[in-house]
Amino acid sequence: MNKVELDQAVPDFELPSTGDTIFRLSEQHGKNILIYFYPKDNTPGCTLEGQNFRDHLEQFNQHNTLIVGVSRDSVRVHENFKAKQNFPFDLLSDTDELACKLFDVLHLKKNYGREYMGIVRSTFLIDTQGILRKEWRNVRVKEHLAEVLAFVDTL
Repeated sequence: MNKVELDQAVPDFELPSTGDTIFRLSEQHGKNILIYFYPKDNTPGCTLEGQNFRDHLEQFNQHNTLIVGVSRDSVRVHENFKAKQNFPFDLLSDTDELACKLFDVLHLKKNYGREYMGIVRSTFLIDTQGILRKEWRNVRVKEHLAEVLAFVDTL
């Protein structure tokens, strides 16, 4: 499968989602889609990132923008994380790394001298026609929300 490219159509994909549903990109046309990839549920940075999106949901709604989070955690773990944090958006489970590979967010990481393949925190904005319009890679949670909202305000 090809990797996504700016100003190109994003290939259709589907992933299991919270709420016992399947998320299909092709069923989202007519909405802007903000997909944020994060390493792991219930960790400080991932929790703060989700809370930031949750707390500004109305601004995204004003711009017809649906938010979904993606990690390699299971749907069951996602359900607990979503409930605990009161997230009003779905979390997608990418245990097979389909979307992670499509969006090229899996990279070699190092932690305490250990090397492993992990998700690099990244966010993508797909427009109402399914075209990738903006990507943020190697996201720093603290500044990220303002950057995303500034772009969404231009839609």
